[in-house]
Amino acid sequence: MTADKGAGEAEEARADLDAGDAGDAGDAEAERARRLAAWTAARRKLSDGPVDGTIAGRLARLAQEGAEVHDLDGSPDIYGDGIVARLEERTAATLGHEAAAFFPTGTMAQQVALRCWAGRTGDPVVALHPAAHPERHERGAPGRLSGLSTVHPTTEPRPPTAGEVRELEEPFGTLMLELPLREAGFVLPAWDELVAVVEAARERDAVVHFDGARLWECAAHFGRTLPEIAALADSVYVSFYKSLGGLSGAALAGPADFVAQARAWRHRYGGQVFQQWPAALSALVGLERELPRLPGYVAHAKAVAAALREGLTEAGVPWFRIHPAEPHTHQFQVWLPYGADGLTEAGVRQAEEEGTVLFRVWEAPGTPGPPGTAVAEVTVGAPGLRWGPQDVRDALYGFLARVPERG
Repeated sequence: MTADKGAGEAEEARADLDAGDAGDAGDAEAERARRLAAWTAARRKLSDGPVDGTIAGRLARLAQEGAEVHDLDGSPDIYGDGIVARLEERTAATLGHEAAAFFPTGTMAQQVALRCWAGRTGDPVVALHPAAHPERHERGAPGRLSGLSTVHPTTEPRPPTAGEVRELEEPFGTLMLELPLREAGFVLPAWDELVAVVEAARERDAVVHFDGARLWECAAHFGRTLPEIAALADSVYVSFYKSLGGLSGAALAGPADFVAQARAWRHRYGGQVFQQWPAALSALVGLERELPRLPGYVAHAKAVAAALREGLTEAGVPWFRIHPAEPHTHQFQVWLPYGADGLTEAGVRQAEEEGTVLFRVWEAPGTPGPPGTAVAEVTVGAPGLRWGPQDVRDALYGFLARVPERG
């Protein structure tokens, strides 16, 4: 069950489900249904979307794949035992940390992690990027729920440097690093840069927390194993539905005493769910099937990005941007000088008329994005491995032919 751009939680402002400004509620729902139907029915995709398919089809697939990773004749979980406990043990081992706790959402996991570290350090200030998830997509939760405040080592569209962390004027108790930084284009620092940033935080007596919602696909860029990467941080949050294609859910990993405290706060936050076996089973499937495939997706994303660049140049598009120029993960951004609504419509029409999905949702960029442009996130998953460079260019030409601004 691969995921497209990882959208799924209600807090995600840019989910694939968003129908944009489609008029009244009825029109918006009809447009949403149209898009989902087109994407689901398409024969050729770079990746499977998070909600592609029917409930019946997804249940049948989960039963088939789940039987390969867990005994389905066993009892369902109750308040986190059974299959959930097994998933927690598997996650901790995969990341090389002492323990892990399963959470129904990544937002809750991150809130709990930051709250616990604030209590342990005695410092309620969190240093993080202004584009990080708690700042952009959690409705001010750190301050409103836990009394935390935030400071920003940098406002540049990239992770902070060691110098910026070291020279930050205000004190802070926790440094949170989002790996990769999604809003900036799924960008990562080099390994030596990441090590230096962590060391700079330690020099300031701060703990380090990784927002690793998409950490699973970072190993290829860093040239390190997941335990080596996770060992740099005091705690790590990972998502099961973004890169691994699970139904939902996340985990918080770290020292055993920290995870025990996190479990207590999980209960207080309402995350002690009675049964979670469907999410846990899909997460185990993702760890078994998708995690080993991610390096291949990352490698192929570079080829897809190169083919898009060549195709856009050949097509004479007046301005475009592939960012990063060579993707750091299996996800990257494409920028074009046309309106977002027209580009999204062109993609839906291509799915309906050709059965091809190259791009899904386009959006107008926020500040400081160039005016008159739009940006889309591209994810390369298992279906995209069948696309060669010419396949990418052909799909691009079909898409561009439907863009109304090209007249």
